[in-house]
Amino acid sequence: MSIFLITLQAVLALLGIGLLGFWIIGRKRVPSDTLVFLSSLAIDIAIPLLVLANLISDFSPQEYPDWWRMPLWWLGFAIVSLALSLSASFLVRKEIRSEFTISLFYQNGLFFPILIIEGLFGGDNPYLVPLFLFVIFHPSMVFSTYTLFFGKRIQKEKLNWRRIVNPVLVATIVGLIIGLVSVNEYIPKFLIIIVTMVGAIATPLFMLILGGNIYNDFMYKADSGKRWYIPEVVKFVVIKNVVFPLIFLALLLWLRPNSTIALIVMLQAAVPPITAIPIFVERCGGNRQIASQFIFASFVLSIVSIPALLYLFSRFFPIPF
Repeated sequence: MSIFLITLQAVLALLGIGLLGFWIIGRKRVPSDTLVFLSSLAIDIAIPLLVLANLISDFSPQEYPDWWRMPLWWLGFAIVSLALSLSASFLVRKEIRSEFTISLFYQNGLFFPILIIEGLFGGDNPYLVPLFLFVIFHPSMVFSTYTLFFGKRIQKEKLNWRRIVNPVLVATIVGLIIGLVSVNEYIPKFLIIIVTMVGAIATPLFMLILGGNIYNDFMYKADSGKRWYIPEVVKFVVIKNVVFPLIFLALLLWLRPNSTIALIVMLQAAVPPITAIPIFVERCGGNRQIASQFIFASFVLSIVSIPALLYLFSRFFPIPF
């Protein structure tokens, strides 16, 4: 089966779980406020334990001698992404430029690549550990810099160290230390089972939350005053879902890294923005409506764009299954 069909099936399966979350909230099977608890469970517990479980099981300096290079690749990716986002921001009106730029720059660097990788290769694969090392500083950067895009439109927030030193960063550092000092075998088996089982709920839980949040933003909170920004949204998805990934593919063909690094960079370039952007925008006094429309449209187009881009990527870099 072609890489396009394999990726398409993986994306559709994941979005199918998202539709289930949409239906659960839409039919009021659970209260909408439940999403706050589930989000905390996913972000603060399930995802960190998923990271920790994979690092404990699979990371060692012998298997990944160049592990320290992954954060450097992320830094290069972030610098190029920022330059591209700032350049593209001049294509839209000044009053929505901040929302446009922040949505372009902050890709869904952890959650969506996990979903795609597990959908393509299953839970036991060699790509999750490099992914976690690649994005180790990504959540901290997001929480410490998002207010900068709104400049004078927001009063300077007090630095929140709990967001910067977040559970994912802590779990990654702990897993790295365990692997580097080779004490994996001394960890009691029952603890590994607990960490693995709780971490395994992260993927379906995140998609259920995503579906529920889409319902809340587009159905439950819809009103007669809601405005649709169709020209701006079209510009956004063309740039975010098509132009940016093609630029990064061209850079990968020029730099020629190994296939693992290339796949992770390609996924980072192809995935939609992080789902928390509307919250960031609202907190900064921006236009939440247009931010939500950017996210929703990018997610919808990703059903086709991610499989198509990975198929194109596979023409130049091998993807073993």
